[in-house]
Amino acid sequence: MIRKSMLVLAVCASLALAISLFAAGDTPTGTNLSAAAIVDKNITARGGLQAWRAVQTMSMEGKMGAGGNQRSTLSVPTAGRKGDQTILPQRPTQEVQLPFVMEMKRPRKMRIELKFNGQTAIQVFDGTNGWKLRPFLNRRVVEPYTTDEMKSESLLSDLDGPLVDYAVKGTKIEFDGVEKVEDRDTYKLKLTMKSGQSIHVWIDAQTFLETKIEGQPRRLDGIYHPVEVYYRDYRPVNGLQIPFLMETKVLRLAQGSAMLRDPSVPPERITIDKVVVNPNLEESRFSKPESGMASRVN
Repeated sequence: MIRKSMLVLAVCASLALAISLFAAGDTPTGTNLSAAAIVDKNITARGGLQAWRAVQTMSMEGKMGAGGNQRSTLSVPTAGRKGDQTILPQRPTQEVQLPFVMEMKRPRKMRIELKFNGQTAIQVFDGTNGWKLRPFLNRRVVEPYTTDEMKSESLLSDLDGPLVDYAVKGTKIEFDGVEKVEDRDTYKLKLTMKSGQSIHVWIDAQTFLETKIEGQPRRLDGIYHPVEVYYRDYRPVNGLQIPFLMETKVLRLAQGSAMLRDPSVPPERITIDKVVVNPNLEESRFSKPESGMASRVN
């Protein structure tokens, strides 16, 4: 009986979605939609503007992929006799899933605890400054964010993402065409932040949920490679649509710096197991951590 009821609900939901998409004109060939209209539909699909404005804190638990490097091992010259070389060790070829907890609080505060090899790494951003503690690298003192890490944080907006209240955040949005993403039509939007930095976001033309977003370029072998983050497996949490799988791809550069679609390293996956909306998070959680704190985290 329960299974039958669930089936009826699923069929009704699918029918309602199909009707609403037909009424809205779901084909991307109808490019009469402005960038603002696409954003409005995206926010509605994700739960609505008022629902997201009501979110002050959020916590996520899951597993973060690490390793999985299948690139060729590099040889580098060493001091000594001419022609001597040292072979650099490869990272693990298989991705390792590391448990993590991420806590977010307005405005733009974030704390991440990542467990690895029996130890807990901590990364904190208070909205202005960032610190990290990485005991698994034998670094047991708190270090400030690097310039690249601060640049990456500057691209992050509040926990609701870059599209909610974008005008209030000082972001300008432009329609940048229609593109296929994994055989699905998407609307490509260009976002220019208040800082002057710009990124692109791709919105599914049927569901109006984010499909992917440009990430902070990553440096590999002395060269910065473009990064794409894919959002998958959306699930409802307190009326909000949350992606429970995020996949990061670091793309290769061909001769002449042309971007190739196949990644230079295997994709890195973040799988979410639990999301809590508006948990009680103390301000001290986002302060500079103490040295040696990682060894005391459960």
